[in-house]
Amino acid sequence: MFHLVSGIGWMVLQPLGLVVILIAVSLLAALFHWRRLAIGAGSLALLTLFLSAWTTLGALVLGPLEDRFHKPDPLPGAIHGVVVLGGGLEGSINMARGGHELNASGDRFVEAAILARRFPQAKILISGGQGAVFLAGEGDADTAPRLLEALGVDQERLILENRSRDTYENAAFSKRLVKPGPAETWLLVTSAFHMPRAVGVFRKAGFPVIPWPVDYKTAGNEAPGLAQDNALDSLRNVTVGIREWIGLVAYRLAGRTETFFPGPMLAPSESAPSDSS
Repeated sequence: MFHLVSGIGWMVLQPLGLVVILIAVSLLAALFHWRRLAIGAGSLALLTLFLSAWTTLGALVLGPLEDRFHKPDPLPGAIHGVVVLGGGLEGSINMARGGHELNASGDRFVEAAILARRFPQAKILISGGQGAVFLAGEGDADTAPRLLEALGVDQERLILENRSRDTYENAAFSKRLVKPGPAETWLLVTSAFHMPRAVGVFRKAGFPVIPWPVDYKTAGNEAPGLAQDNALDSLRNVTVGIREWIGLVAYRLAGRTETFFPGPMLAPSESAPSDSS
């Protein structure tokens, strides 16, 4: 139910969906001669579209998410496995054509192949089923073996979790599948903007992971103003960023994470000083 409600709700809350609704309200208000409402809704639609497509709003929304975690330096001496979250493959196209087409988050799987070469003893866990609410497609864990084998990764190293539909199920099903031991070290690969929510969910599930963010959408030095990127990319960044912030709030309210904005764990030497004298 959570997955269905979130999918339907997002159709309304995303900037482009909101613009369409506001334009429809404006036209309906004009039809009934509600002049103020028509002008207000139409003006708000234009403002939403302008801010989303032609300003740096998207980068400013994504920036704090992408900067929350960084790749560890140095890495632990031994890596037992790598968890790669789905969302980087075009499920509907791959189901129809039998290929391994990547989408805008395909860096997750490129990085998976790189890490597989870097850590030849590590298992590669691909977690991702068919997560779309309305569009049929092949789950990422079903497509990934074709891609990773073509990139030189032995299929015997792969662990496939193809039932999860969202990040919460990624963590729960992955833990149940591999049963990570306390001495094992697992990397978590997902888009940088998604890493705070992903880490929070894996912590809540009792699956300790080391964040390995990829797929950055921003340079990290953007300032408020007009966008230098093209309008479609700017609109996409706003859409992705707002969705992720809403996801953080929803997951916290649903008890799927312990904190609203999960961050790096402090080392013992960095912990807050005691009040005792």
